[in-house]
Amino acid sequence: MSAADDRSIARRTLIVIGLVLATGVGLALVWATRRVLVWGLVAVFFAVALKPLVDRLERRVRRRALATLLVFLAAFALFAAVGALIVVPLVDEVGRFADRAPELVREAQAGQGPLGRLLDRFHLLRYAEPGQLRRYGARLGDPTVGVVRSVAQAVAALVTVVVLAYLMVLEAPKIVAATLRLTGDGAAARLRRIGRGSSRIVTGYLSGNLLISVICGGLTFVVLFLLGVPFAAVIALTVAVFDLIPLVGATLGALAAAGAAFLHSPTAGLVVLVFFVVYQQVENHLLQPVIMGRAVRLNPLTVLVSVLLSVELAGLVGALLAIPAAGIVQVLLREFAPAGRQALPPADGGPAGPPDTGSADGATVPQLLETPERPPAGG
Repeated sequence: MSAADDRSIARRTLIVIGLVLATGVGLALVWATRRVLVWGLVAVFFAVALKPLVDRLERRVRRRALATLLVFLAAFALFAAVGALIVVPLVDEVGRFADRAPELVREAQAGQGPLGRLLDRFHLLRYAEPGQLRRYGARLGDPTVGVVRSVAQAVAALVTVVVLAYLMVLEAPKIVAATLRLTGDGAAARLRRIGRGSSRIVTGYLSGNLLISVICGGLTFVVLFLLGVPFAAVIALTVAVFDLIPLVGATLGALAAAGAAFLHSPTAGLVVLVFFVVYQQVENHLLQPVIMGRAVRLNPLTVLVSVLLSVELAGLVGALLAIPAAGIVQVLLREFAPAGRQALPPADGGPAGPPDTGSADGATVPQLLETPERPPAGG
């Protein structure tokens, strides 16, 4: 082997080693800053969702900063109003519960009242003995530091996401213009199409998710109202807010609703539990795939599979971002996959290129992912 070959092999070996080390350092950096990266990803999600409103308002007020401020103030006022509708009655109910707590404890220890009868039925009265209750009370202070730390982290995350989203929306025109200047005309047009498609996906996801939450909250109110559970409207609103979280949201809301129903009567609690078990399956396997599929124009199977995989990989954040991420992947496939570009009609409405016949039925990857359009009535 010549000296030139030895040098070539050594150079390639060093390149491979360098790439491996760079990849390892990059992955380690991502892992070390994963919390901040997740905050930034959530901020991008909200910025993309609010940007169309800001752009529309900017055309009226002629000032980007004022339009951004007004939109974020309106969003904050909306969230504050929803929070007040939930928190104020909840605080009042907690106060009333605290006043009745000693009486409820005495009834539970004697096997009387709704809670006492429930404990007696399930042979749990021994856990309500005075000695047991004192030991439980002593243990309540153990996780206090952890709870305070979690609350502080949640507040820091919320403030960071809001500030990042605000700055992203405010500086969006400058960021877009600077990015487009670095590319050619063809790439700039492609980036604009990707941006418009991604914005449509996020907006459709938010509207579809809101519709599912309204359905869940409405059905919960009907069930609680028919059972005579107090504060049915407040509990239903809480369930609707929790249901904004895909897959697990209805389960989290069911805990609050079932707890209130059990305090009212064991029968009501069991009915509410059965309702949520059935509704959870209907939402996860019917409502969410169908509604989200039409909102973001994704096949229901693609929606369900993307949510399941994202929950397994990234937990709660993955559940929140799975559907818009799948929609954005479809947009990218339509732009960069040759078969997808041939199947798409051009922007000027001219004749489209011949579809790719790589599959048995001639369907392309974006066509397999996308929900088919329904023909108009009477057509």
